Amino acid sequence: MKYCTNCGKKLNEGIKFCPSCGQKIKNISSEKKEETLRNISLNTQYNIEKINKKIVLQNNQTSIVKKSWYTAGFFALVILVAIMDFDGLPIHPAIVMLSIFFFIMAIIIGFMFRSREKKLQTLISGENLVAEWTLTNNQKNEFANHLFKNEFSKNKIILFSISTIAIIIFGVFILVIDEGKLAMFLVLVGLLLFLSIVAFGMPLYYKMKNAKGDGNILIGGKFAYINGYFHNWDFPLSGFKKIKIIETPFYGINLIYYYTDRTLNHSEELFIPSPNEIDLNNLVTTLKNLNAKQK
Repeated sequence: MKYCTNCGKKLNEGIKFCPSCGQKIKNISSEKKEETLRNISLNTQYNIEKINKKIVLQNNQTSIVKKSWYTAGFFALVILVAIMDFDGLPIHPAIVMLSIFFFIMAIIIGFMFRSREKKLQTLISGENLVAEWTLTNNQKNEFANHLFKNEFSKNKIILFSISTIAIIIFGVFILVIDEGKLAMFLVLVGLLLFLSIVAFGMPLYYKMKNAKGDGNILIGGKFAYINGYFHNWDFPLSGFKKIKIIETPFYGINLIYYYTDRTLNHSEELFIPSPNEIDLNNLVTTLKNLNAKQK
């Protein structure tokens, strides 16, 4: 078994680059192999410390968790004031019911994102990190443009479908009713305008956000951080689907995972750009092995 001379990670035979740090692998003499084996426990600890120093990244899930706790605290205070029934602060029962609802939702969101925060932190610390690199400005722009084109094309199809249905439904009402035809027509125009703004505006918003992203790529066995966005497929009714190396529109990997919600099964497709010197073959093999039990 080989070990990386830069970070101490175990290496498979025949690979040219370390999947953890990207270091080019050189032939190691038998003496150095024995020395590496003797010091591997120290190297592993050193690797985590080195990654901690190398990766300068704020855990963006933390702010969501804090906001959830603050929101829960605010609505808990409203509920408490209502229960104590202060004469100077009368609170309508409807507001109390809404406060209970938002309190419960804030608690659920807080615990959910607390779990995501911990998972992302294991990537930042290096504990569950498989590979990491940083995108250049050009790579970020290519990445942002590709996602924009994909989302824009999908949204055009969705907009056309929904608009067609809306025009048919509203058109029937406009032809049938005797009064309010102008109002119905204005509602239809407003609806189509709103849908158009959402369909075309959101891809543009995310394009600008991706272009301004931090450029960090952190990949773990069952979760990944890509230019500011955290993805995980280790929760119930979710899992890894497939992964492959791509050459266009940029060199990188295409990873697909699935999840299940109240609207049944969905797939999330990730396009992850990579520097040319990263050995993606070994990375793909590693991720397949780590997710083999989910298939």
